[in-house]
Amino acid sequence: MEIRTAPTVNTLFPVFLKLEQLHLLVVGGGNVALEKLNALLANSPEARITVVAIDFLPELRSLTGDFPGITLIEKAFEACDLDDKDLVIAATNNRVINEVIKQEAAARRIMANVADTPDLCDFYLGSIVRKGNLKIAISTNGQSPTIAKRLKEVLNDAIPAEIDDTLTSLNRVRNRLNGSFSEKVRKLNELTKVLVDGERDKPESEKQWRRLAARLVLVFTLMVLGHIVISFLPLPSLAAVWGAVKPAFDQQFLFYCLTGVIAQTINGALGMGYGVTSAIGLMSLGVNPVVISASIHTSEVITSGASGYSHYKFGNVNKKLFRHLVVPGIVGAIMGVALLVFLGEKAGKSLLPIVAIYAMFLGYKILMRAFRPDAKTKKIRRIGWLAWSGGLLDSFGGGGWGPLVNSALIAKGRSPRYTIGSASLAEFFITLASAVAFLIVTGVGHWQVVLGLMIGGTVVSPFAAKLTGKLPAKTMMICVGVVVILWSVRLIMRSFWG
Repeated sequence: MEIRTAPTVNTLFPVFLKLEQLHLLVVGGGNVALEKLNALLANSPEARITVVAIDFLPELRSLTGDFPGITLIEKAFEACDLDDKDLVIAATNNRVINEVIKQEAAARRIMANVADTPDLCDFYLGSIVRKGNLKIAISTNGQSPTIAKRLKEVLNDAIPAEIDDTLTSLNRVRNRLNGSFSEKVRKLNELTKVLVDGERDKPESEKQWRRLAARLVLVFTLMVLGHIVISFLPLPSLAAVWGAVKPAFDQQFLFYCLTGVIAQTINGALGMGYGVTSAIGLMSLGVNPVVISASIHTSEVITSGASGYSHYKFGNVNKKLFRHLVVPGIVGAIMGVALLVFLGEKAGKSLLPIVAIYAMFLGYKILMRAFRPDAKTKKIRRIGWLAWSGGLLDSFGGGGWGPLVNSALIAKGRSPRYTIGSASLAEFFITLASAVAFLIVTGVGHWQVVLGLMIGGTVVSPFAAKLTGKLPAKTMMICVGVVVILWSVRLIMRSFWG
């Protein structure tokens, strides 16, 4: 007879402690203690913590400068260290000492956490997801901290930072509601029902956006074709047309396609770098700089459309962030074209070094955040002005939407995945506005370069968008930081040496 064992059940009861009202003892001064302290202080920066150890890591000592509630005592642990303490964490690398700490704590009825020893713990430090006032603790009952860490990453990406605004708004609504407790609950349930049932209304709104984007692309395509047709009037025979365009589909055309593939792979995965990568590739093929700028703006309408749709399809778009970006970005792009026409391209050179230095600073901040994942997320204000600046720079300076907008948002703690996805979708409308304006003013030239970039970029867009959803947040932040810094260096070189 087969004997079935009952499944293990997690019987832990989750609580949230006000550590600033308690006195916590941490024993240990090495890497384990540092990890515990970083977790505690990231969630409760005003906590009162005494740390006892024979020696301390320099990184641990430096915490006292940022957190005045920490007291370091350099000595061996003694039982009297537990006097007047409410909680204790044993974080030494000596199991015997950890067991002694646990025994002394139990004798004083003080709850203890012993690092890497679940059977001696009265409580665990779980993985924490923080979004403003929303805080979610994850526990695996001490079985697998790695699983808890991965779930934390998933939830951090899935829950937008704007959830804190929703909490604040609902709190105001709750305070204004009258009636009994049950009546308040009923009204709040009706208000928040849209968070679930609102999914039913999505398809129609999504169809409207898709129809708008499709119509805009159709109008732009007809404008380009009309410009080309008019430039060839009177129309030659089909044989003459094919004879004229056939030589353009040579080995050089394949390199244009390859340039589009590489540029869009980087741009789709990181939300930036299309213009820089395309320019470098086309320059190495001997294409004229003026042709490069016009070709990139024209081809980017199709590639950014494919990229934006792919990000949308794979769930990388935060719709609220997209709405904040798209309209100011379009206005900035159109103004950028107007400035470029009236002031000339050389007028923008004085602006480029300033933008480059600012972007380089953002790239540095992103790298620091990548290696310090517990850094505080800051609320971003004036996103509309940021989008306007990005659109203006993109048209006026020949590129910069991704490096400026994405890097600024990610440096403030926005999820790389949803930032890149939302900005990529908005970039389609901004690039379309720029391209239409450029078409009206300058027309279209060197169609084989444009077509090659379009084909290569469109084919690879779904793969690049899928890659965004698969890459770990830390890897994406490092890549974005490096690309922004390289883009900044190129911008400085361009401003001084053309």
